[in-house]
Amino acid sequence: MNILHSDLPIAGPLKTALIAMLMAGAAHAQDSRPQPRPAHEMAAPLTHGLAGPYLAARLATVENDFSAAAEYFARSADALPDDVYLQDNAILALISAGRLDRAGQITDDLFDDGNETELAALVRRGQLIRAGDWQGLLALIDAHRDPDAPVNEDLMDGIMRGWALLGAGRAQDALAAFQALADDPSLAPVVNYHLALARALVGDYETAETLLEESDGIADLMGLVTRVQVLAQLDRRDEALALLDQVQEIEAEPQLVALRDALQSDAPVPFDVVGGPGDGIAHLLLSFASALASSPDPEPLALIHARIASWIAPEDAEARLMVAQLLQERQQLDLAEAEFAAVRQMGEMRPVAEMTRIDALSRADRKPEAEQAALALTAAYPDLAQAWIALGDVLRQQEKFDSAVPAYDRALSLLADAPEGARWFPLYARGIALERAGQFDRAEKDLLAALEIRPEHASCLNYLGYSWIDRNQNLDRALAMIQKAVELSPGDGYILDSLAWAYFRMGRYQDAVAPMEEAVASMSADPLVNDHLGDIYWKVGRQREAEIQWQRALSLEPTDTGDVDPDRIRAKLDRGLDRVLAEEAARGDTDDAPLPDVRDTASE
Repeated sequence: MNILHSDLPIAGPLKTALIAMLMAGAAHAQDSRPQPRPAHEMAAPLTHGLAGPYLAARLATVENDFSAAAEYFARSADALPDDVYLQDNAILALISAGRLDRAGQITDDLFDDGNETELAALVRRGQLIRAGDWQGLLALIDAHRDPDAPVNEDLMDGIMRGWALLGAGRAQDALAAFQALADDPSLAPVVNYHLALARALVGDYETAETLLEESDGIADLMGLVTRVQVLAQLDRRDEALALLDQVQEIEAEPQLVALRDALQSDAPVPFDVVGGPGDGIAHLLLSFASALASSPDPEPLALIHARIASWIAPEDAEARLMVAQLLQERQQLDLAEAEFAAVRQMGEMRPVAEMTRIDALSRADRKPEAEQAALALTAAYPDLAQAWIALGDVLRQQEKFDSAVPAYDRALSLLADAPEGARWFPLYARGIALERAGQFDRAEKDLLAALEIRPEHASCLNYLGYSWIDRNQNLDRALAMIQKAVELSPGDGYILDSLAWAYFRMGRYQDAVAPMEEAVASMSADPLVNDHLGDIYWKVGRQREAEIQWQRALSLEPTDTGDVDPDRIRAKLDRGLDRVLAEEAARGDTDDAPLPDVRDTASE
């Protein structure tokens, strides 16, 4: 069983059903986003002094800069308190930035003025839930409810109403309300999960288990936890353990490991997935957030629902994690970090979520932070191989190759008895780190071992093949490996560059021209391939074209990658490649020189 580590309370057929309803307009939340106002309506109220903040807010919204959008929209809304459009946009931006109390204040003003909007109504529901005002929530829902409308017209309010009835002490009415929704086949996959939670909350574990078993779609983390806890209440621990035994790499989910350990030791296993109606509604909002985020056209309102769920249930790690992941997807890493930190403070560090966080930080070029996160993960879970692989990757990306090797060593020792497929990547990654650290004998063994597992992996073939070429070793086999890599990945500019440069290093200059021209065509902004093409053109007598390529490489000079040496390129432009190579040979620096004693047999 593969558990979806997004930690959402709905998956599989349940999620599919909910997405279909959302796409069909079954949920009112789709309509709660403020709609753009026609230009002629905006022009009048936006005075000269307000145009700047408003335009800044719109730009920040486009760029997903939630903090800036919240600040500028709030400033515009404060200046024009009667402008409902600005108030609604301010609520949206403030919630996205996590400033829900301020969004609540604007909501209060809109309700006081009789200017209720769909988004403000959602926030008001959150306020009532936080206050435990179930009668007030029922009144609000019933005020918008058409008793003659089909039950599937508003799924969210229907389920929320069931939870509100339970909170108001009307358990039988609540269960009846849930059942009325579940009687509609199109809603049953979604509603039965909440009905099962409600049944379990009132102590009816038998019915809850029947509903969960029949759902056949709760394959995510919280759905599994719910069912395991319910089975434990029924003293059906063997069945609960059997479910957990189906989970692949369960060690990556500490919540499941703790459940398994408690079941095996006959320790108490409470039912605590939900502690009350507010938690149930938070799960509901997360279900909508999950479906909105997973739809073919991901909805910005996914974050709104997740934020309100976290506002309602601030100690719910699942809500915090979903908020963090949605923020991370939108490159709002500072806001995401605050949510991840809150989860860790709860003692709920999730390895899989942490690994996605580490990857996001690394991709955002925040590698020192990624390294610290990886170190913390390995400290918390020293027996988790994937944590050590994540640390090795971050260290390798920072060119800390000597430090990356021990991280991969630890991962591979933990994977000693694992299937070969699980060992492939750390072998390949350690081989790269060893080669870059100057330990080629060990690197060669790792890369060959990785190729035994995946003999047609283009990048691995390319890396080992070029490493041999660079050392004037196994030349025929090396070239064949690089050629095979090109066949396997014909559009990969890096591999084409490698093939062409291998020909160059072997003195086969004419053969090098075509693949290097292809590499430049696919990577025209890369300074290194332009520099390489210049060298190849020079060697085949196309000096003017060589100078053009070198000049282009200079114009694309990277800031700090070290891929090209601008001074060396200028020297080639000034004195030509042959002179530069001769000077380097005299100094003993021949890294980029053609290999000695290699005949250009293809030209004969």
